[in-house]
Amino acid sequence: MRVRLKPVAVLVCVAAFAASGFAQIAQAAPPITVTSKTPADGPIKYTVKVVSKIYGNAQDTRTIRSGQTDDYTWMTPPPGGPVTVPEKCPNYATFTLDTNDEAQREMRIRLAPTVAEDGTATVQLSVHASAPHGKISAKSGGKTLQCPGVSTLSQVVRFTMSTDGSAKTITLSDGSQVTISAKP
Repeated sequence: MRVRLKPVAVLVCVAAFAASGFAQIAQAAPPITVTSKTPADGPIKYTVKVVSKIYGNAQDTRTIRSGQTDDYTWMTPPPGGPVTVPEKCPNYATFTLDTNDEAQREMRIRLAPTVAEDGTATVQLSVHASAPHGKISAKSGGKTLQCPGVSTLSQVVRFTMSTDGSAKTITLSDGSQVTISAKP
């Protein structure tokens, strides 16, 4: 005797068998654990504050994730007002100029944090700054020019800090202070 199954019956049997197999697999999955801490790769709000006699004072707050970098750039006029830089000065290209071609103080900071599971951030802080400072005499085309001098700073600092909102202050080689705080 020959038994012929209908295609619908075959599909129902296959679906039931597959569903029971998938149910066992789904039951074997590990439970999901929810913690109250911000994950290490979650967004963290960093506030960077600079206090510098030479390069000026500034502050900014940004949100980035672990492993990302963020660049902070501040331009401020030097004490005493704008400083004109003649184009023929040999150090002309070293200055940060505003739209009126007057020298400005500039500080650039790159923040590169990596946050561990316990909330401790390992941070690399790169600082580059320049500012007009004093005057120098330079000859160009047979003429003596009065050109502004330039102060520069280039420094990389590595440190660890908490991401619970407390602040960490770093003193740079020129005496400028950079204070960083981080919180989820």
